[in-house]
Amino acid sequence: MTNPPPRRVLLAPDKFKGSLTAAQVAAALAAGITGAAPGTTCRTTPIADGGDGTVDAFVAAGWERVEVESYGPTLAPVRTSYAVRGSTAVVELAAVSGLVNLPGGQLDPLHASTYGVGDVIGDALDRGARDIVLGLGGSASTDGGAGMLQALGLRILDSDGNELPCGGAALARAVHVDRSDLHPGLVDAKLTLASDVDNPLLGANGAAAVYGPQKGADPGQVATLDAALKNWAAVLGPEWADKPGAGAAGGTGFGALAALGASMRSGIDLVLDLIDFRAQLAEGDLVITGEGSLDAQSLSGKAPIGVLDAARTAGVPVIAVAGRLLLTPEQIRAAGFAGAYSLSDLEPDPARSMANAAELLEQVGARIAGS
Repeated sequence: MTNPPPRRVLLAPDKFKGSLTAAQVAAALAAGITGAAPGTTCRTTPIADGGDGTVDAFVAAGWERVEVESYGPTLAPVRTSYAVRGSTAVVELAAVSGLVNLPGGQLDPLHASTYGVGDVIGDALDRGARDIVLGLGGSASTDGGAGMLQALGLRILDSDGNELPCGGAALARAVHVDRSDLHPGLVDAKLTLASDVDNPLLGANGAAAVYGPQKGADPGQVATLDAALKNWAAVLGPEWADKPGAGAAGGTGFGALAALGASMRSGIDLVLDLIDFRAQLAEGDLVITGEGSLDAQSLSGKAPIGVLDAARTAGVPVIAVAGRLLLTPEQIRAAGFAGAYSLSDLEPDPARSMANAAELLEQVGARIAGS
């Protein structure tokens, strides 16, 4: 009689924000599992949903990292990177024009810009990429994607024919755009936006009203930005303002849809497709996914749910691991998880739990291996 083959575990977590990257989460879980059950084979596939950590997830999947010098949301120099495989490039907005790149963490809601994102896309086009994936999320700006378009050669002009400076507030003065100097690589390029945000550009559910306060905008500044975006939409293409996702990343979705002919896809679904996740499921007996906080918002389609849906379709059970678990056992079962573990069960103090997340994840991995 032969022994059964070792259990094969596919580790596909998102980052634990503020604590560990997705790759670090996967590594800690793998260490705990293999330490408790040496015969177990672990394959780590860190994932992301288009927000911060997306480029790292692709690099972990074997894509090439391209490092570049670019511009942060206030146009201060930043060093960033994007991922490339063949003619496809994955650019992460958060890594260039995100909140993390504000000098000294100083919020600048009226003037922050997506210029650096366009600069990085231009670099990818210069290197021959023609299938551009732009992960939206974590932006510091509410400029309707205007900065991105300016970096790609679009001229945004006021009533005197002068080019506007970067930033959302300046868009109140936009009256005309000149597309004649757009990057030539855009002619035969395809741009896909990876986002799970379906907000329109304007109004109570729009980019300024919903996300502006997170970027430092007070009520008066929210009104200023919404009015500026309304004018920007009138200039660039008002028919795009109500499209689902137009309000993503401070309206970057709108700018990309209206000026670049971009298409929008679920962030996690697109990421899973590009890293060939579904093919990997054929080699797993169990999938472990998770994120820093697993809650009701997670169930609306965040990264762990995308992993869960793909695995369940392939008939592979899924266990969730989170820093904190805010779902009831009934919600966990209803979602389709085979089980769920929380670091807060081992360390109730949030600060200590985050500081010791790797050690706690190893303990969770050992518990899963022994279950």
